[in-house]
Amino acid sequence: MKIISAEFVISAVGPKQYPTDGLPEIALVGRSNVGKSSLLNKMMNRKSLVRTSSKPGKTQTLNFFRVNNMLYFVDFPGYGYAKVSKSVRQSWGKMIEGYLAKRDELRFVIQLIDIRHPPTKDDIAMYAWCKENGLDTVIVATKADKIARGRWQQHAKIIREALTLRSQDPIIPFSSETGQGRDELWQEILRRLEQAGETEEAQKGENP
Repeated sequence: MKIISAEFVISAVGPKQYPTDGLPEIALVGRSNVGKSSLLNKMMNRKSLVRTSSKPGKTQTLNFFRVNNMLYFVDFPGYGYAKVSKSVRQSWGKMIEGYLAKRDELRFVIQLIDIRHPPTKDDIAMYAWCKENGLDTVIVATKADKIARGRWQQHAKIIREALTLRSQDPIIPFSSETGQGRDELWQEILRRLEQAGETEEAQKGENP
């Protein structure tokens, strides 16, 4: 995927601030420090468009990034960070659930899970929520460079079984350090967007 343009658009706290140009959106979710910012920078070929932080829980809004004027990545607050106050976590929860349940432009979810460790309770709950609400999900197993390549399949199996993954939801090993998985993830994104576009056209044909 050749990146011609990539730009930060807005940090939104509610629907009134969401973009209105109708481009398809892809939500990125994952626990704090799982590597969402680094993944986004690698996907967009930018070194620091998305700020990385050593402080978990720093992202407190939905951050919209427009790529090639064809789609948005929507970066979510990291979940599972205990030092964030309960009231803040509740407000995040309402914002996140509202977006995932009601946003027409949302096409699917990319959920990031650290390949080195079994999914946490929060990882499992997030995936289960998406599944229950009919949201297609791509699992990206981050930090793949931290373990031997020969162990990827073993660790992916642990993730698949813990989440009781649907057959149509893949696991893509990814490394922001080496670029491993970048091309595979872009291929998956473009395939799913094309598929979603074909479905929309078919529905328009049925309901002129």
